[in-house]
Amino acid sequence: MTKRSKVLVMKYILLSVLSILIAVIVTFFFIRCHYKRKRSLVDRVDLLPLATWRRTSYLEIQQATDGFSECNLLGIGSFGSVFKGMISNGTIVAIKVFHLQVERVLKSFDSECEVLRNIRYRNLIKVLSSCCNTDFKALILEFMPNGSLEKWLYSHNYFLDMLRRLNIMIDVASALEYLHHDYSTLVIHCDLKPQNILLDEDMVAHVSDFSIAKLLDEGDSKTQTLTLATLGYMAPGDKDGFATKVNCMLNIMNLALNCCMESPEQRINMKDVLAKLKKIKLQFQQDVGGA
Repeated sequence: MTKRSKVLVMKYILLSVLSILIAVIVTFFFIRCHYKRKRSLVDRVDLLPLATWRRTSYLEIQQATDGFSECNLLGIGSFGSVFKGMISNGTIVAIKVFHLQVERVLKSFDSECEVLRNIRYRNLIKVLSSCCNTDFKALILEFMPNGSLEKWLYSHNYFLDMLRRLNIMIDVASALEYLHHDYSTLVIHCDLKPQNILLDEDMVAHVSDFSIAKLLDEGDSKTQTLTLATLGYMAPGDKDGFATKVNCMLNIMNLALNCCMESPEQRINMKDVLAKLKKIKLQFQQDVGGA
C-alpha cells in the first residue's frame, strides 16, 4: 500500500470515528433535553391541583347555602360550621365556614389549606375551592352523602357489620400511611376520630378536618404531638359467628395497643398497620366462609 493510500484510509477512518462521535453527542443532548422537558411536564402536572383550586366569592357561598340556613347545617366543630350547599354548576358540596372570632382559627385555616391544597388521595377529603376574605374564610369540600363514621357508630338507626368496619379501618389506615410515608412532607393529623371520618356513597372512608394537623420535616420526625381522642365504641356482637367476631376484635385490639405504645420508637408504623389490617380482614373472611 502506497503512502497516499494509507493517508486516504486514515482519513476515512477518522471521518467515520468523528461522525460516530458527533452522532453520540447529538443523541446525548437530545435525550437530556427530552428528559428535562418531561421532568418539566411532570412538575407542571404536580402543580395542577394548585392551579385548579379556584376561589369562590362570599356571595356564591351565601347563595349555595340558602343564606347559611340551619336546614343545610351538617355539623358544628371547634373551629367552624359545615353546611351542605349546591354551587352554580349543580354540584352538591360541603362548605366549611371558619369561626373567625375563635382564637387560633386563622392558624387552623392556614394549616388545613397547606395540607389539602397539594394532596390528592382516594381516602382523603378533597378541596374543590376556597373563599378567603378579611372577615370570612371557608373551604368548599366534596360532599360525603353517608355522613360521618360517628353517625354510624352512635345512632340506633344505622348498622355496620364487621366486614364493613374492617374496610373502613383499612381506608383510614391507607390514608395515614400516605400522610406518614408517601407524601413529600410528614403530616400528623392530630385529631383522628369518628367525627372526622366521612363516608361516600360507596361507604369508602375519607379522612377530613386537618385544622390542627402538623407538618414535620426530617428534623422533627420524632417530635411528640398532642393527639386528641374520642371515647371508643363497640356494638354488642350477635349470636351468629360470635367466636369468629371475638377473635377478629381481639386481633384488632392487639394491633391498636401496638399503635398506642408510649415510646414513639416502639409504636408500629402505618405501613405495617395497613398490612396487618388487610391480613385480619382476609382471616375473618376465611373464618366466616368456613363457618
